[in-house]
Amino acid sequence: MEHNNLSINLLLFLLLGAFNLSNVLARPATFLQDFRITWSDNHIKQLDGGRAIQLILDQSSGCGFASRKQYLFGHVSMKIKLIPGDSAGTVAAFYMNSDTDTVRDELDFEFLGNRSGHPYTVQTNVYAHGKGDREQRVNLWFDPAADFHTYSILWNHHHVAFFVDNVPIRVYKNNEARGIPYPKSQPMGIYSTLWEADDWATRGGLEKIDWNKAPFFAYYKDFDIEGCDVPGQRTCISNPNNNWWEGPAFRQLSAKQARLYRWVRMNHMIYDYCTDKSRYPIPPRECLAGY
Repeated sequence: MEHNNLSINLLLFLLLGAFNLSNVLARPATFLQDFRITWSDNHIKQLDGGRAIQLILDQSSGCGFASRKQYLFGHVSMKIKLIPGDSAGTVAAFYMNSDTDTVRDELDFEFLGNRSGHPYTVQTNVYAHGKGDREQRVNLWFDPAADFHTYSILWNHHHVAFFVDNVPIRVYKNNEARGIPYPKSQPMGIYSTLWEADDWATRGGLEKIDWNKAPFFAYYKDFDIEGCDVPGQRTCISNPNNNWWEGPAFRQLSAKQARLYRWVRMNHMIYDYCTDKSRYPIPPRECLAGY
């Protein structure tokens, strides 16, 4: 695939000096320096000097990790290789979370395991001001267990965009002007987990996990965090226009990205809460607002 507009525009920002490195993480993130294990440390194995990790799920436990800092707006990505073969009932997740209870903000990638031979499904969700239930599901157009692929979240004052290998699969626009909540005031940490959820993950819970196939492994590498860390870089937060992710080129999808987005929605989307009349006889307001 040719270099997309996102990469080209980022290069232009760098050349013009508009990317203020003092405001963001100015080096590649590593697991050792930038993340911590949140549960079951004996189920996470560091590889390549902490530049990659293996997550393990067996009958005794899953596992999880999180960033050491929280961030308010920015761009985060990881390369992930998912569980091969029969992964039904498992969920690997990569998400941002405000770590608050009643007014939680959260941006989710959830990779839902499958029976061998069926497509892998990625579910996205957006929580804003404590309200979630905004699920969309896409069947991936490649085998995400055969190799690493890049999963990214771009979060700015204008929209949240989820990307798979730089292809947008989900956009949630800031429609606060219409009274629709948008996550913009709470910093969020970066999290990942591997766990068993066979009560819902695969075909609504019809396909159960086969523990004879355990242990299950998922791999993560090439962690990238570019955002305003909190607390700390107050200048970064108070002067958002200094940050590349707030620039004009990132306030909406480019023409090419918009074409790819339509392609994903037409050919690979299998569930959209906006069209689920059994849950929402009247579509939620953000669905009517559109992108």
